[in-house]
Amino acid sequence: MNIKKQFKEGLITNNPVLVQLIGMCATMAITTTLFNGVGMGLSVLIILTCCNVVVAAIRKIIPNEIRLAIFVVIIAGFVTIVDLLLKAYIPALSDALGVFIPLIVVNCIIIGRAEAFCQKNTVGASFFDGIFQGIGYTLVLIVMCVFREFTGSGRFGGGLIDLAKGITMDGTGAGIQIFPETYGASIMTLPFGGFLTLGLLIALMQYALKKSAKKQELKAQEEKEAEE
Repeated sequence: MNIKKQFKEGLITNNPVLVQLIGMCATMAITTTLFNGVGMGLSVLIILTCCNVVVAAIRKIIPNEIRLAIFVVIIAGFVTIVDLLLKAYIPALSDALGVFIPLIVVNCIIIGRAEAFCQKNTVGASFFDGIFQGIGYTLVLIVMCVFREFTGSGRFGGGLIDLAKGITMDGTGAGIQIFPETYGASIMTLPFGGFLTLGLLIALMQYALKKSAKKQELKAQEEKEAEE
């Protein structure tokens, strides 16, 4: 188990959204306010980690022919638990995310990690994989929320931050107004803004990864020449 490698993969080299290009539907749909992004990100992180641990723990007794069906049942169980907890304790977040919480059941990030990683690795490695992949997903959501909210309405922390109350969990936080909303590009708060923001982030990530790969290739070539 290489925790450092898993951490790097979850956040950068194998980021679920920007590199694996999965789980993008909810990513574009709910990233209109920081409240939504943080709530969705943490929900996925918790569900992903719990599912990873359970799948890894029973991987040796899961019949190969029905493994995907079993994965879906496990995921559905944890999604139901999180959904009910949100409705009970943070109803504003449950209402804001709406159908996208139940849809986590078919989120490709969770099913993909169960299929590609957990059924082949130990409980410990799967636990950290869930944590780091979840953090990578959450960070993408936060960046998208901040960018779209700022450019679209000139605000930061909508639903989550209130200057009078501080951090709020009822979704009523007005956020911090950086510049007048009338000067914002309101299109950024619409679905097009989600597509545009995600496209820009994916392009930046791919550019950074290619640049890093070139540097490593040149370094390896220089070391080879030095040895000769």
